[in-house]
Amino acid sequence: MKTMYGGNAVGKNGVHILTMVEFKIWLMTFDQDKDGRISKQELQQAVRAMRGGRFTALRGWCGVRSADANHNGYIDYDEIEKLVEFAYKTLGLIVVGS
Repeated sequence: MKTMYGGNAVGKNGVHILTMVEFKIWLMTFDQDKDGRISKQELQQAVRAMRGGRFTALRGWCGVRSADANHNGYIDYDEIEKLVEFAYKTLGLIVVGS
């Protein structure tokens, strides 16, 4: 299982707090084919790493759908910022800064 990026803080109720840079670096560790974008399957692995195995397929699909502005089926690097609300609701992450 991949762990969170190095220096993140943990707030109340065990919520992880990351900067946008830390969030992007952590998320890109799931980019298995190194194409610079996150597929539904790669996002499912990120969800699984944070929340366990329940509903990972649905959560991965919802995450890609919520952030995929150009509708190519992937989260491109410049679309990652659109995942902030998804990260909070689904993964229990708070992403701060830009």
